[in-house]
Amino acid sequence: MNAFWCEYLLVDGRAVAGVRLEAGADGRIARVQPGAAAEAADIRLGTIVPGFGNAHSHTFHRALRGQTHGEGGDFWLWRERMYRVAAQLDPVKYQALATAVFAEMLVSGYTAVGEFHYVHHHFDGTPYDTEHAMELALAAAARAVGIRLVLLDTVYLQGGIGRELAPQQRAFGDGSAAGWLARWHALRDQLAGDELVTLGAALHSVRAVTPDAMREVLAGLPGEIPLHIHLSEQPRENADCLAAYRMTPAGLLASLGALAPRLSVVHATHLSDDDRALLGDAGVSVVMCPTTEADLGDGIGPALALAAAGAPIALGSDQNAVIDPLLEMRGLEMGERLASHQRGRFTPAELLNAASTAGYATLGLGRHRLQVGDPCDLVEISTTGVRTVGSLPEQLPLTATASDVLRVFVGGRLVAECGQLVGGERPATLMAAALTRLGR
Repeated sequence: MNAFWCEYLLVDGRAVAGVRLEAGADGRIARVQPGAAAEAADIRLGTIVPGFGNAHSHTFHRALRGQTHGEGGDFWLWRERMYRVAAQLDPVKYQALATAVFAEMLVSGYTAVGEFHYVHHHFDGTPYDTEHAMELALAAAARAVGIRLVLLDTVYLQGGIGRELAPQQRAFGDGSAAGWLARWHALRDQLAGDELVTLGAALHSVRAVTPDAMREVLAGLPGEIPLHIHLSEQPRENADCLAAYRMTPAGLLASLGALAPRLSVVHATHLSDDDRALLGDAGVSVVMCPTTEADLGDGIGPALALAAAGAPIALGSDQNAVIDPLLEMRGLEMGERLASHQRGRFTPAELLNAASTAGYATLGLGRHRLQVGDPCDLVEISTTGVRTVGSLPEQLPLTATASDVLRVFVGGRLVAECGQLVGGERPATLMAAALTRLGR
């Protein structure tokens, strides 16, 4: 059992001074003592926030960082570049790349990640000889660095509404909803009992899964499994859905009975008033990815309006062009300020909640408020660096960056310190080796 003494502990965004935490053998908080003195064996920490939950990631997109940002175009042009990277992947390359990405996430303060994973097979769509080879590569990468992974295994069955998978998409498909469900259940059995890796599910989008297939998936998944879907990221998706089904993507999900608290919709950038009401009334979580949405020119989503309607807001790194939970928080607030011409749209406490507590909830990881029984996943943030000196602890979400992360603990165990893993590995070194494997 480890015990920690925190100079400040941010609980629900409020700085509490002099808090002792004890972690049990199960990696969960066993005791919380506000206003306590440090004991001799305590690990002494400075300012502590809950570990950040990355609610939406595509690890392999990281290979495009620094290579596509200056060429103009839009999401659809970027997607063609992304397909080229997907075509290069195999389990060995994927594991090396994911290890590097997860390492960067960990040293940046992410203690859990939801990997929206759809590169299941060989480029031509044939399965690997080793069952679940690509999925197990991601699991091995997470274990190697010590981050919690919720593998959001994704259904991807068509190349667009009414269109077969294109050649560059064949690695993503399982032939049918029944085929995906059979593979998902077999994978769940194989991952059972893993302390760090759990299995969730995702529907790629209304473009990639027919209503009948979505209905079959909804019926075949256990009710407690977190389910994610890309929703209304692009106006073209809305237009195609309206033309085919006479409903918006949110309306289509509502007609299938898919809108429920276990569902998380990613992006939700282009919504009607009715869409927002549908999502809010059903308690659906919305995962915003501000750095990606800005980089791809997606637009500014109605985050504050969705929150007011009743939809919890979480955050993700998506394409991993930026891996910095604090910049995602800042991006969420700054997008609102730019759209509204007003400051203080989300409070710092609400931003911290979106990056930590809400992220864990969307991934099915339960309560994460630094209370007894919660996972002892902690991030120490420097308050003496050039960006943070003088900041009130409560306002660190608007001043700090990942460069200010000092120590990271998962399950009460130190996993990263001052930009490197506890074993001494540096994310940049791991990434350089992974990119070399990809010929980049």
